[in-house]
Amino acid sequence: MSGTPAPALRIGNASGFYGDRFDALREMLTGGPLDVLTGDYLAELTMLILGRSRLKDPQKGYATTFLRQLEEGLGLAHERGVKLVANAGGLNPAGLADAVRQLADKVGVPVTVAHVEGDSLPVPDGFLTANAYLGGSGIAACLRAGADVVVTGRVTDAALVTGPAAAHFGWGPDDLDALAGAVVAGHVLECGTQATGGNHAFFGEHDPARLRRPGFPLAEIHADGSSVITKHDGTGGVVDLSTVTAQLLYETGGARYAGPDVTARLDTVRLTPDGPDRVRIDGVRGEAPPPTLKAGLTRLGGWRNEVVFVLTGLDIETKAALVKDQFADALERGGARPPAEVRWELARTDHADADTEERASALLRLVVRDQDAEAVGRTVSGAAIELALGSYPGFHVTAPPGKGAPYGVFEARPVPAAKAEHLAVLPDGTREVMKPPAHTQELAEVEEPPLPDPYPSGPTRRAPLGLIAGARSGDKGGDANVGVWVRDDDAWRWLAHELSAERFKELLPETADLTVVRHALPNLRALNFTVHGLLGEGVAAQARFDPQAKALGEWLRSRWLPIPVALLEGIDAPEVTA
Repeated sequence: MSGTPAPALRIGNASGFYGDRFDALREMLTGGPLDVLTGDYLAELTMLILGRSRLKDPQKGYATTFLRQLEEGLGLAHERGVKLVANAGGLNPAGLADAVRQLADKVGVPVTVAHVEGDSLPVPDGFLTANAYLGGSGIAACLRAGADVVVTGRVTDAALVTGPAAAHFGWGPDDLDALAGAVVAGHVLECGTQATGGNHAFFGEHDPARLRRPGFPLAEIHADGSSVITKHDGTGGVVDLSTVTAQLLYETGGARYAGPDVTARLDTVRLTPDGPDRVRIDGVRGEAPPPTLKAGLTRLGGWRNEVVFVLTGLDIETKAALVKDQFADALERGGARPPAEVRWELARTDHADADTEERASALLRLVVRDQDAEAVGRTVSGAAIELALGSYPGFHVTAPPGKGAPYGVFEARPVPAAKAEHLAVLPDGTREVMKPPAHTQELAEVEEPPLPDPYPSGPTRRAPLGLIAGARSGDKGGDANVGVWVRDDDAWRWLAHELSAERFKELLPETADLTVVRHALPNLRALNFTVHGLLGEGVAAQARFDPQAKALGEWLRSRWLPIPVALLEGIDAPEVTA
């Protein structure tokens, strides 16, 4: 051993979901140096989609997009010595591995392929899929055995990074701090361009040309687990403290971020600038993982239908009341029972004295759900259409009502780690069993961290929260997560005391009757809120206008509250108009 530090491992990302930018794999391989290129193709909803695909063809059940990307990408990766690691195997990683081998033979690229399986669990009655979230040890074993391409089923998103890093640096299961650092880097990379300025609260502060086509992110990971988040030179987008903070808060909860390999302490993360489009992550502490794995189960939940009525001009509220009353009466007269769930939402998109018809119109959205397809199909569409000539003036809908469509439900459950036989199927066909961690630790809430002294009292001005705070939100099953952060210590002193869980509920009345839990992360000048039950049965159920809570944070940022005038200095704050 020379004592010379091992060089950084450059791990890039080329996919944040099934359907992400198709050219990203080629762009990442040709845009600059890389050691490993990962792709995340699986989300809660994706497993349901793949489950229905497998019902039609048992040979499928994987993300076919990945194969099409490899028609060119396999040769590029081989030429550049880049390992490919992707969870595109979905419900059939062995099938995808075979398909990659066939493709390699077809295009004449000599690569070795391995896969990880064992995430599939016995499917309970009434469910379509059941999969445990595995860690990165199977990926590491495949890479140590010389694999050029590793495909997996359901692993954690961060496992796509912890596996290659553990293989490269020789980390074992007890290297908790290093693994935790890689988990944090993996969490930043997993959603692709969300780390490089995509979907970013402060996008207006940057040249629009830079954000037109953000480049995908990469992490330079070091032997101690620290990393630098960056992107290829010359690509679009922005990497700064704010973009990285936003992605760190995305779809997380409290200070303990649990996974199969390690529990990362998000309250220990330190972010520092490291040059243009470079942010260093260090200080991350790790704890033993919990004794259970998260298991995701999907099922078909029933049937839904939707009709959007357009209300134009005057008397919008009265028109809405009329059509709702008429619709209920039509169902009753038709002898049909109403659907089990009927939801109306009036979106006042109309403007007074508008200069276009569209700007003069509001949208009345009807969503119905039921276990019986007929109850939401012709029964509903017929009742809506029959109103066409006998309802409010200007009656029309955005699209002709049709048959009901099936909706899905995602459910998360803990399962003992030993219930999933985590297997690495090596390039030579050897099946290596990954042992569960020898040391585990039950999850527990951390003590509330000390908050800074409150911001001094003084004059305030009513203004939108988003003038000084960023936010990013998303879904975890039926719960929504909203991360809120500020960019200087004075704003943190104010935010930490102003935005309590109770204040959050006041600002977002939809959450008033729900359980809202707040977690403070002082190192990030951030608060993370979990809103339990906001999304009902989850994204696939589409019970809410914004079923994945993607814009919940932007709604919060748009709400007005008294903000210290000193914090608004230099900010072009709108005047109060009402």
